[in-house]
Amino acid sequence: MLRNYRFPLIILTCVILGAIAGLVFGPDAAVVKPFGVVFVNMMFTLVVPLVFFSIASSVAAMESAKRLGKIMGSMMLVFISTGILAAIIMLTVLWLFRSSEPLNITLTDPGAVEKPESISDQIVQTLTVSEFGELLSPSNMLALIIFAVLVGFATSGIGKAGDPFREFLKSASAVFLKLVSLVMYYAPIGLGAYFAALIGELGPQLVGGYVRAFVIYFPVTIVYFCVAFTLYAYIAGGTKGIKRFWSNILEPTAIALGTGSSVACLPANLKAAQRAGVPRDIRETIIPIGATIHMEGSVLSAILKISFLFTLFQRDLFTVENMLIAVGIALLSGMVMSGIPSGGFVGELMIITLYGFPTTALPVISIIGTIIDAPATTINAVGDNSSSMLVARMIDGKDWMDKGDRERAEDEALAAAPRAESPAR
Repeated sequence: MLRNYRFPLIILTCVILGAIAGLVFGPDAAVVKPFGVVFVNMMFTLVVPLVFFSIASSVAAMESAKRLGKIMGSMMLVFISTGILAAIIMLTVLWLFRSSEPLNITLTDPGAVEKPESISDQIVQTLTVSEFGELLSPSNMLALIIFAVLVGFATSGIGKAGDPFREFLKSASAVFLKLVSLVMYYAPIGLGAYFAALIGELGPQLVGGYVRAFVIYFPVTIVYFCVAFTLYAYIAGGTKGIKRFWSNILEPTAIALGTGSSVACLPANLKAAQRAGVPRDIRETIIPIGATIHMEGSVLSAILKISFLFTLFQRDLFTVENMLIAVGIALLSGMVMSGIPSGGFVGELMIITLYGFPTTALPVISIIGTIIDAPATTINAVGDNSSSMLVARMIDGKDWMDKGDRERAEDEALAAAPRAESPAR
């Protein structure tokens, strides 16, 4: 059993060593950053075809559109519920540990703040692209997901004539998952180097007035990671669900922590969900979409940013009206703004605007976002995995892991078949 944890533990160890190196060497640790950038670039290169083939093959293989509708409906229910719970948890922690001491932060004028595009323009840019080639960019992930779903529907809609293409989609999905597993051999070096450079760059910002954000957010994310995700796994599959979740989540955790990207973590998340027993059509729908619009870590960080500004300007966050607005902003930040271009900036601007803070506060919350990016991304990514388990429980009942295990066994048998026949040729 220890062997199953060996590689994820190696990755985590390298990330920790990278963090130590970043603290020790400071900005000089940037010398190893290219080794990390190579790994991140490889993952971003793989993620577009992997997402397309995973979703398209999953939709094409579905028996009916009704099941896809059930999956999508359950997904939104889980995403909204977990987002609200995350917001309430952070508000509770901030209320328990609220401080009346003023923050020692100098506000700087950000200059002219560029006005964001209209909502209609942002929706168009989020859901569509002007030409096919733009689908190949990870920044247009939602448009790619929609395109993949439509391809899957079209393949399913032409019946037997679509069988060859359906098999191609399924085979291509397996090929790219295998390619990801090959790239992962470089992960310990790449993630260690990337995290060393990141910590070396952020080190000076973790002192002074921003230390409060650091001290609050990191323990909250650790507790949320351990307690909330364990609870979700238990709801999904009881003690067996907890065991499946924790025995497979270390690798996605290390990648998310090291890269600060939910998208880069997507391949490892798909593998972890497969090993946990999440049925193929559920995991290959929920996890890619979740990497774009399901951000529990962003919900936590949005509440923290709001609280930080209220403390900075000596205002009371803990009124019913202010807290309800905070929860609404957090949900928008974690589920809507996260999926649109420059969504992080739009979310921060929304905080400033709705609460009437001066624009000089904009750089403050931007710095906070940078400081807490790694743990926030980890919560975002791992939350997609636990959500896929919850959706599987809602759709396929208590025996969902058995169905996922059968699918995995069939896939492994199919992959091994050519090798078994090759000596007879």
